[in-house]
Amino acid sequence: MSEGPSLRRVRVAVEAPQHSGLTGPLDYLGPQDLTPGTLVHVTLGRRDVMGLVWDDLPEGQDLPEDGQLPESELRPVGEALDALPPLSDRWRRLLDFAAQYYQRSVGELALAVLPPQLRDLDAKQLQARLKKLDKADAAAAKAAAEIDAAVAAAAAEVADGTLADPLQRPALTAQQQAALDALAEQANRETPPPALLWGLTGSGKTEIYLRAAEAALERGQQVLVLVPEINLTPQLEARFAERFAGRSIVSLHSALTPAQRLRNWLAAHLGRAQLVLGTRLAVFASMPRLGLIVVDEEHDPSYKQQDGARYSARDLAVYRGHLEKVPVVLGSATPSLESWQHALAGRYRRVDLTERIGGGALPRVRLFDMNRLERKKGVTTALSVPLLDAMRKRLDRGEQSLVFLNRRGYAPVLHCDQCNWKSDCPHCSAHQVFHKEDRTLRCHHCGVTTRVPRACPSCGNPDIAPLGRGTERLEEQLAQALPGARVARIDADTTRLKGSLETQLAAVHEGDVDILVGTQMIAKGHDFRRITLVAAVNPDGALFSSDFRAPERLFSLLMQAGGRAGRDAAQAAASEMWIQTWYPEHALYQSLQKHDYEAFAGSQLHERMTANLPPFAHLALVRAEGRTVEAARDFLTAAQEAAQTLPLSLGLLLYPPVPMAISRVADSERFQMLIEAGNRAQLQRFLRAWLPELHALKRRQKGLTRWAVDVDPLAI
Repeated sequence: MSEGPSLRRVRVAVEAPQHSGLTGPLDYLGPQDLTPGTLVHVTLGRRDVMGLVWDDLPEGQDLPEDGQLPESELRPVGEALDALPPLSDRWRRLLDFAAQYYQRSVGELALAVLPPQLRDLDAKQLQARLKKLDKADAAAAKAAAEIDAAVAAAAAEVADGTLADPLQRPALTAQQQAALDALAEQANRETPPPALLWGLTGSGKTEIYLRAAEAALERGQQVLVLVPEINLTPQLEARFAERFAGRSIVSLHSALTPAQRLRNWLAAHLGRAQLVLGTRLAVFASMPRLGLIVVDEEHDPSYKQQDGARYSARDLAVYRGHLEKVPVVLGSATPSLESWQHALAGRYRRVDLTERIGGGALPRVRLFDMNRLERKKGVTTALSVPLLDAMRKRLDRGEQSLVFLNRRGYAPVLHCDQCNWKSDCPHCSAHQVFHKEDRTLRCHHCGVTTRVPRACPSCGNPDIAPLGRGTERLEEQLAQALPGARVARIDADTTRLKGSLETQLAAVHEGDVDILVGTQMIAKGHDFRRITLVAAVNPDGALFSSDFRAPERLFSLLMQAGGRAGRDAAQAAASEMWIQTWYPEHALYQSLQKHDYEAFAGSQLHERMTANLPPFAHLALVRAEGRTVEAARDFLTAAQEAAQTLPLSLGLLLYPPVPMAISRVADSERFQMLIEAGNRAQLQRFLRAWLPELHALKRRQKGLTRWAVDVDPLAI
């Protein structure tokens, strides 16, 4: 009788239940030849779940440690999905780091970043998928080989001067060439430091990305390009597809169907996709031949995950570059103050692009003082007469205008002037926004929607009116003030249907729109060639926010929005940005008027250093949600008391629990507590020691629904 296969203790990362306190891989019994990085099915409690074989136990740890089960009591590993190459050691080290730094379970994070459909497949189904992918890839490879041969033949003719460049690459400016040379020099180093590509809007950063990617592809490497938002992915994908015809390009973002996401992830993991474009989740794409990481608009807050494992994709991209010894390019016209400070301190290499393509000028910034308008009862008109006149001139010349207001809907609130009733959300400490198009009141926090009442629910007054202004109302006002103008609106409400954003953007590019109204969705990344006027009509709110990052975000957003004007060098000199403000003398607007990011960043960094705020301090937030105010607050108060008993809390500042800016969402009361440390390592050591206390507190606190730690929070 033959003996069964030899078994050993193996560590498997599984998605443990939230707040279980399990952070590392669990021990199972598996075959000797089970390679780390292999996906397997295992039993967790009463469930069959997907797991990932993690690193082997260190030498001398074959015997159970204190608290570990002996091998005789371990559950066996189930079916292995060994048709798939194991996830690499470098990939697992990235996940290990991210889980530890952001204080999450390694299994939770590792399984969350894999395609959901992969978790539902057994070995047989996976083999069928891979076979199908092989067939599709074989056909694509044949077509690509034909294109490559044609390009190579054309390139030979280019070399002897008989044919123009088949890739139709634009000629580089002297600054672009210098930037590329600097990046090439970085790439040749054994451990290249990250490069901060600081380039004005319209200075040709995308062309730098394309050329750097081309060089990496020629070396046989893969390229990862991150963008902050889904709506920027298709246009960048089109640019890359046009340049790299015949190359395998895939995208990874949440708008893909589960089947598309699995197919694209497999293409990257198997090394068949040469270029991967994606949003923050793509930073975890498995790429065996990774040779370059590009993070476009690196300052954008969208790179920070706001639920679950609250990771920063930009920061993880930098860490991944360090881990894999590949160059990382962080591009922005308005870099985050953290990245700017790293460049000043010499940790990042700064590469500058200070001229627009074609030598075009940046738009002239005009600050219109709203105090000059006559004060009337009610809300002052959002669009001043001089601004409307400026748009009229653009219409007469056949040019386009963009009006930016970062608030969708018709009006922020409905209001009764008899009893002061407002359209408050019944489930949140926020207003329901009036949407005139479908006559609804909609909460932008919990999503609850109700019909607009015929009269005031409080006093019966039939004359309830919108208060304030959103993009929908602005669109209506422009259509009335400028009859005959073709006005279009792009925001989250008009782009819900699949393909609608692309259709609307195409109409703008083709000149079928005279005035484009929208939120920040249209303020960044788009290359509108006919726009010569950009107007920001109500930007002042962020000047006095309690969030210390609000001025940085406002400056960045306005500079990005202004950058949509004058992108055609022939029209650049006549391009303008209007800002309607009640505070024209504010330092932020004065720096913006001069397009002086350096002065703005310098003043902000000085303020941050004086106040001991990031990047000169390191923060973590603990957020708690409960069915009652007391449940959320008491949990954090007890957590603070527990922290003060830990020796590692010495030198840290633990602020008292306070309600969040919007203290109630979907009937859940929300509190937060801030922890401040002068040293990142000290904060990490403290959090690791403190978290078991929080898990124990959660089990004792009945009214608490959930809690989470946010390391390096963006919104406070």
